[in-house]
Amino acid sequence: MMQHRFRLNAIASLFAAGGAALSAPALAADAAAEPQADVVVVSGNRVGHPSFDAPAAIDVVGAARIQDGQMRVNASEALAGVPGVLAQNRQNYAQDLQISSRGFGARSAFGVRGVRLISDGIPATMPDGQGQAATFNLDMAERIEVLRGPFSALYGNHSGGVIALFTRDGEGAPTLEWSALAGSDGMHKVDVNAQGKPGAIGYVLDASRFQTDGARAHSAATRDQSFAKLNLEPWARARLTLVANGLRQSDTQDPLGVTWGSFQRDPRAGEIDASDPQNPKRTLAERYNTRKSIEHQQVGASLDQDVGADRLHLSVYGGNRQVIQYQAFSKAFQAPAGSSGGVVDFDRNFYGFDLNWLDVRPLAGGKLSTTAGLEYGHSADARLGFENFIGSRFGVKGALRRNEDDVVASADPYLQAEWHGGPWLLSAGLRHSRVDIDVHDKFLGNGNDSGSLSYSHTTPLLGALYQINPALNLYASAARGFETPTLNELFYSGAGGGFNYNLRAATSTHLEAGAKARLDGGLRINAAVFQARTSDELAVDVSSGGRTSYRNAGQTLRQGVELALDASWRHGLSARLAVTGLRAVYDQGYGNVLAGSRLPGVPNANLYGELAWKDSAERCGAALETVASGKIYAEDANAETPAPGYTTFNARVNAKQSWSGWTFKEFARVNNLMNRVYVGSVIIGDSNKRFYEAAPGRNWVLGASAQYLF
Repeated sequence: MMQHRFRLNAIASLFAAGGAALSAPALAADAAAEPQADVVVVSGNRVGHPSFDAPAAIDVVGAARIQDGQMRVNASEALAGVPGVLAQNRQNYAQDLQISSRGFGARSAFGVRGVRLISDGIPATMPDGQGQAATFNLDMAERIEVLRGPFSALYGNHSGGVIALFTRDGEGAPTLEWSALAGSDGMHKVDVNAQGKPGAIGYVLDASRFQTDGARAHSAATRDQSFAKLNLEPWARARLTLVANGLRQSDTQDPLGVTWGSFQRDPRAGEIDASDPQNPKRTLAERYNTRKSIEHQQVGASLDQDVGADRLHLSVYGGNRQVIQYQAFSKAFQAPAGSSGGVVDFDRNFYGFDLNWLDVRPLAGGKLSTTAGLEYGHSADARLGFENFIGSRFGVKGALRRNEDDVVASADPYLQAEWHGGPWLLSAGLRHSRVDIDVHDKFLGNGNDSGSLSYSHTTPLLGALYQINPALNLYASAARGFETPTLNELFYSGAGGGFNYNLRAATSTHLEAGAKARLDGGLRINAAVFQARTSDELAVDVSSGGRTSYRNAGQTLRQGVELALDASWRHGLSARLAVTGLRAVYDQGYGNVLAGSRLPGVPNANLYGELAWKDSAERCGAALETVASGKIYAEDANAETPAPGYTTFNARVNAKQSWSGWTFKEFARVNNLMNRVYVGSVIIGDSNKRFYEAAPGRNWVLGASAQYLF
């Protein structure tokens, strides 16, 4: 099997040369560039600024980048072009995406942690810090704001960043739209949506079904999503938004990871079950029929009331999440006291609110905006665990091994202030986070794991932005971060032990400096340098068959640079380049991990590049994309074979036609044009060395939609 080395310098030089050629005087003289529109962002300061004037590293992914030429199934499609963020599709819909920001969140065994997820102002992250990107509705997305660095500390219990999705409001005359997609590996998706505002109430309705046979063996999935949104003005100067969404996945197959030898033999195949010589081709995933079923429903309401220049904001939400997961454990592994078996079964109810007041007043020749608020979250799990065998049959619900109630509550008062006068914008913030965890163990056959934990920390922030001129802003910020273990990181201690009450919260110090520039010729540049130093970093202790326990490691250090470059011209040509360089290491050794060892799951560099074209009427377009990443270690000691670096290319074309009240769109996309063989993601610290999850080879997607305007 060929290994494809990632050469950041060569690729960056290639794009730089291409950008220089495209901005040559011959092209610039033919058509002067139009300035890019600035989206007003609310992430970070909660006040609202054009993204160019926000004193933080924040990118806005617009509706066109989210939806045009994309499946709109995985947030990784839209986040590929954001520097500092690594969003990897594991080709495993049972475990969701792997998303990390500046190296935070890379250790997550499933779902998203270390990064706060928000949808229409409603948290998609639970009070313990674990979130699910699968709950994002990308079909109705208007934009995604991606915040990294110190300002993310003002959102509480996490350290890496914030990913906030905003869906469209119902506007104008009613429309009805139908779309269909089909692609490699038996993939197809159907979506139906309606939106409009014929009177005082705007509405958005959406329903979709996605199915795939899977790019890897034993990775088939079916996902049903539903979404509803109402926006109205119930009285003067008030805005009320009601949202509801649902996600259903039944028996989503989990392909598990494979060893390096198995990956080299056949990247798409699963790990062979060596313990069963009578079935030499049967995989572990097939033997245990590893799978997960998910039912998730959530509702929320947000009210904004303007009072002069001031504003009152209240958001409330609640929901339910039910999960049944069958993991790959042997009888031998299930035997130790404290083990909960190979079947996870929980029913979670959750709710919360965010209440804040924005006070705006003149001060010292400028404007002072102060936000004071309280955020509260609560989740309660009725959690069961079962053996995953009966006699000689595996992958079935067996004897009860766990029965407990787990409650997590978080209460976070916060205060933010921002003064804007002349060329200066000064920011300060303070948030006190408290997370309480209570466990009531009702299955005492393997010991009593009842108990409680409390974590608390105060996170301060200071930031400043200075406008050199209307085309150049400089900024700097510093903050403390706080990250508690999630429930899933606390459930096990060591190899099969019970609840881990000894884990400490990680604390971190973040520093960042950056520049934002608009240059002649339609060129925009955002650049940032950053450092984050963490104490009591949470690291994988033991991981096997889908179950992972954690421990506190020594100090870690993350230092890096981010660069985003956007250019556009009247000829319809545009380009984007996003580059991240990151040194993420253990600054202090522990166990057999030496100081200077690279953090697992974090490449030292990654890159996204795009060269696109569309005609002046936006009736057709095309683009060439490239994605590149450095090598990734899968365990702390860096002793095992890392996932090699890679470079891939994708291409897409799209078209649009209008007739009477109809709008038709079509697109075609081919990913991994060169059919590269590479590891798309890794499972951190797997004790059986089944670290590697293969990315798909060359694959295609075709899509079409029809919309009618009434």
